[in-house]
Amino acid sequence: MKKMAGLASADWQWENATAGAVAGLATVTFSHPLDVVRTRFQVYDGRISNVPAYRNTPHALFTIARSEGLRGLYAGFYPAVLGSTISWGLYFFFYSKAKQRYLRSREELSPGLHLASAAEAGALVSLCTNPLWLVKTRLQLQTPNQIRPYTGFHDAVRTIMKEEGWRALYKGLMPGLFLVTHGAIQFTAYEEFRKVLVSSKAQENENTLASAADLLDSVDYATLGASSKLAAILTTYPFQVVRSRLQQRPSTTGVPRYMDSWHVVKETARFEGIQGFYRGITANMLKNVPAASITFIVYENVLNLLKLSRREY
Repeated sequence: MKKMAGLASADWQWENATAGAVAGLATVTFSHPLDVVRTRFQVYDGRISNVPAYRNTPHALFTIARSEGLRGLYAGFYPAVLGSTISWGLYFFFYSKAKQRYLRSREELSPGLHLASAAEAGALVSLCTNPLWLVKTRLQLQTPNQIRPYTGFHDAVRTIMKEEGWRALYKGLMPGLFLVTHGAIQFTAYEEFRKVLVSSKAQENENTLASAADLLDSVDYATLGASSKLAAILTTYPFQVVRSRLQQRPSTTGVPRYMDSWHVVKETARFEGIQGFYRGITANMLKNVPAASITFIVYENVLNLLKLSRREY
């Protein structure tokens, strides 16, 4: 019976994709200014940089708002919305498909198989969306003094293709693939924390047959989302810094600041030490920890509504 329930729960691919896409859209809309600040901190190395120096996250937000206005705070918003919506939709879809495949030969998934499912989904999403994240990063790094700035998303894509070729759209893919571990850690932690919480609440209510939807509320989903995100951020953040630095626009002479991931690692370690790999982590945590809470609140509630609608139909 457990096996049948597991297979049934894994059958909601389109509902998972829809819930994930809505969750991603809600998340990026409120948190984008912090994403801009994080990206600018990540590429600022204290040496040669077109990005202004900021003292801390509030100072960065205030300075960008004063000198660049709302346009600066929401630079790269279009590719961010597009990328986040597509990424979350594809992620939950691929993740549920992988879990369904593994459930065919077992009653429930082990932590290792949750990890494998999340890693598989993350790698596929990374391959699909890297060009969007590259364009987002470059638009976020533009300042009022930028020479030959991109006028928008489509202009950025055209200019990159013309000046650097299509391969430039995949700069940062290698650290992006390593960042698959972020999603893997987050989802594995989420699934395991969720299992413990459901078991605990079932015992408290003396109802071991109750479903997670009956036992958990939005506060629980928020706590689960935040705690799993925190675990993932602390372990994988250096990969984000490496990716952002690789994705910077080349100089006016066409020379990139960094040649490859190893070049970024060597230069960052040499001139900045370990703290260089954690630049912008405050803005990142302010953006992503509460955002993860919102994401999973929206995702779980939308998914429960879709499942309920389907049963009624």
